[in-house]
Amino acid sequence: MKVRVDPDRCQGHTLCAMIAPRAFQLDDIDGHSSAVSEDVAADLEDGVREAAHTCPEQAIFIS
Repeated sequence: MKVRVDPDRCQGHTLCAMIAPRAFQLDDIDGHSSAVSEDVAADLEDGVREAAHTCPEQAIFIS
């Protein structure tokens, strides 16, 4: 599985980092999210799916 956060859509709600803290990191300045790694470890896949589903801006894309 791969994950990407669209920086133009992300509004810094931080839900993804709360749900999957090992998969998403937050910018220190504006709180916007990015993936720790594009390639998601198998043990993090469920959390990444949940984060993508709950993102208010639908900024998280998985493939």
